[in-house]
Amino acid sequence: MSIEFYEYVGSPTCLATKMLLEHLKIPFNSRIIALHADEQLKPEFLKINPAHVLPTIIDNGFVLWESRTINRYLVNQYAPGDNLYPNDPKKQAIVDRMLDFDLGSLYEYVTRWIFPVHFEKKPKDDEKEKAMSEKLKLFDHLLSKSQYAAGDNLTLADFSLLTSVSVVCATLHDLNQYPNIKSWMNRLESELPYYKELMEPHLTSLKTAFARSFPLK
Repeated sequence: MSIEFYEYVGSPTCLATKMLLEHLKIPFNSRIIALHADEQLKPEFLKINPAHVLPTIIDNGFVLWESRTINRYLVNQYAPGDNLYPNDPKKQAIVDRMLDFDLGSLYEYVTRWIFPVHFEKKPKDDEKEKAMSEKLKLFDHLLSKSQYAAGDNLTLADFSLLTSVSVVCATLHDLNQYPNIKSWMNRLESELPYYKELMEPHLTSLKTAFARSFPLK
């Protein structure tokens, strides 16, 4: 039975889960929810998810939301013991730490910088850009010690962080100052055959839109 996958087109968190579904070859039916049309607030979706957030999955009647939690569940359910989310407590803790770093630091500061400018048409906030850059510098430093986000194997942390950083790229923010991030992104793009198929159409669209909101200096 296929998983019902509720998503918003172009959402980094939705794309992270979608890439994992492809990676694990889990059959799924995509259900597009248009946030700009407030479809997440319709009664039929609120019955499924009263928190009205995306992504959301239904797996044989089991409803779950929050992308990083969904991704942990998918590995535990369909690929238990896989290096994507290892059973070893210490290795698992490192993956969790990097997932939390994405949720509470990198992705958080990316959205603080981008969303007010792009969606609310507010002026660029240089202080918010500086704060985001500090998180990117930290991530770049962490990547100087390993090939992947949480060690020397691909893990769930790479899926979430890759989509967060890809959105930064779409704003034309200069990543040349983060050589380890650039090498890591190039590695993942070459190793994950579905990355370009899933990400490029959205990134192209975002680059066009962001070029108006984030003109080059």
